Amino acid sequence: MNQQIEKYLLSVQKPAAYTGGEAGSVIKDKKAVDVRFAFCFPDTYEIGMSHLGMKILYGLINTRPDAWCERVFAPRDDMEKVLRDNQIPLYALESGDPLGEFDIIGFTLMYELCYTNVLNMLDLAGIPVRAKDRPSLSPLVVAGGPCACNAEPMAAFIDLFMLGDGEDVMMELLDLYKEWKRKGGDKASFLEAASHIEGIYVPSLYDVSYYADGTVEKITPLKTAPAVVNKRNVSDLEHVYYPDNFVVPFTETVFDRAVHEIFRGCIRGCRFCQAGFIYRPIREKSPETISRQSLQLCENTGYDELSLCSLSSSDYSQIQPLLNQLLSWADPRKINIALPSLRIDNFDEELLEKLSSIRKSGLTFAAEAGTQRLRDVINKNISEEEILTTARKAFSGGRTAVKLYFMLGLPTETQQDVAGIADLAQKVVDTFYHNPNKPKGKSVQVSVSASNFVPKPFTPFQWEAQDTEEQLREKQAYLRSCITTRKVSLSCHHPDVSLLEGVLARGDRRLCDVIETAWRSGCIFDSWEDHFKPETWWQAFRDRGLSPAFYANRKRDYAEVLPWDHLNYGIRKSFLKREAEKANRAETTPHCRVQCAGCGADQLNGGHCDARCKA
Repeated sequence: MNQQIEKYLLSVQKPAAYTGGEAGSVIKDKKAVDVRFAFCFPDTYEIGMSHLGMKILYGLINTRPDAWCERVFAPRDDMEKVLRDNQIPLYALESGDPLGEFDIIGFTLMYELCYTNVLNMLDLAGIPVRAKDRPSLSPLVVAGGPCACNAEPMAAFIDLFMLGDGEDVMMELLDLYKEWKRKGGDKASFLEAASHIEGIYVPSLYDVSYYADGTVEKITPLKTAPAVVNKRNVSDLEHVYYPDNFVVPFTETVFDRAVHEIFRGCIRGCRFCQAGFIYRPIREKSPETISRQSLQLCENTGYDELSLCSLSSSDYSQIQPLLNQLLSWADPRKINIALPSLRIDNFDEELLEKLSSIRKSGLTFAAEAGTQRLRDVINKNISEEEILTTARKAFSGGRTAVKLYFMLGLPTETQQDVAGIADLAQKVVDTFYHNPNKPKGKSVQVSVSASNFVPKPFTPFQWEAQDTEEQLREKQAYLRSCITTRKVSLSCHHPDVSLLEGVLARGDRRLCDVIETAWRSGCIFDSWEDHFKPETWWQAFRDRGLSPAFYANRKRDYAEVLPWDHLNYGIRKSFLKREAEKANRAETTPHCRVQCAGCGADQLNGGHCDARCKA
């Protein structure tokens, strides 16, 4: 524990988040390692400790005798006040050492609204937030995660980004850094050398010019930097590193359980889903490997719940054999198996029976749109009959609660589509009461969650205009008016939060000034309702002469140079354009196991994709 902070812990909420010393944490002699890596999660301990990517890279780096990875989380308001009032720099949990003593500081960017937290954490550590103001090789500030697919809004703050899967590129980065540190190399030459590692993007080695209308004119590589940076891809998921132990927190976290990643990628091609495209191609582990590693993880951590992690768990090609193997040891040990991210169109009776033997709880399904036309536009590839049939199976199996996810503001959406959300929820309620096998003496609860559609890079909708705040508020009000039963509850997301998310998702590097201005004006934890300051953000845009509407509410031409065009995530732009055109015609594309659509995902995987149609 950091000795400076010990006397203040009883004055803050959740002091266990700041002590370290948990079971499973790794302690090393800092004098015996060559590279110290601070893995920073730009949100609170409870959220960050649930992040699987951190668990994987924390374990992987610490397998190296020459490196030590420690954890750092964003402090809450009360703890930040303690740090600032007492001039205590932000520190890592394992050693208690300030961030400034580390060689590499790595941030994972999971959500656009965490960007101000990154700046705040650097500032709390006494580290300049701008890369140009950090001339030394140490500390080197790096970042990865899904938001790195458009790194430009954070380009001024991060020395280099790691694109795609992190396991291999992280090891190569550490090797290079160790070499440069040993020979006393400078930061500029290191960054140029690092830019030649596949999957590493160094924004300072690219010049961006703009037209008078604010759109990007061209992106020019400098020195020897590659014109296009390819994301890194782990081809063999079966043999890639996976931790056999997790740090077990002292305090409750969002997902406090063992987690196992059963595959990466997605076969579905939902046109709104960024993760479904940037994590392609699909790569699976065998049931035997998953079962063996999961058992070891549960035994080492003591968790009594195991969650199977993927973008669509029921799309795992051997889901039944996998559940059989897991239940063979989970049942005797009274370990619960959680299977999130289920697909409506492959939720069969056998799977329901397996899940019923585990627990009878509410089920969550993503219908996304209320009408078939709009589901076809977004390529959801599920019918209303499949949705209702799935609900019927769930109710027959003893379930009384169903949560349905929808989006408002999807491209081509009409008022009829909005009303269709309420109509479909009502039909699910009716299905419960018309089912002779429903649980006796119980009522049904259908929870509808309506998020706001945000166009994202590397999706077919990356060119689309986002609905304005006013449009979204009108649609939310109309949807509420369409719900006429207390059996259906509705929750909606805040339109102004979605607007900022949309701006940052498709922004260019001119937004760096806006982000810093907003942060210096007090914006942190922007994804938290009680912290979000929309007017402060909009003022920051005005101060910097930029318009949120330019980034969020403007439809792009297919010929426009996009800020992320020099980053290659393996998805051909021609494919995305073709899918966008099909969306406008409400035409669907079969999923990858039915017919290969030629998205290009195999190009970064040695010409191989597990999801390719074998016909």
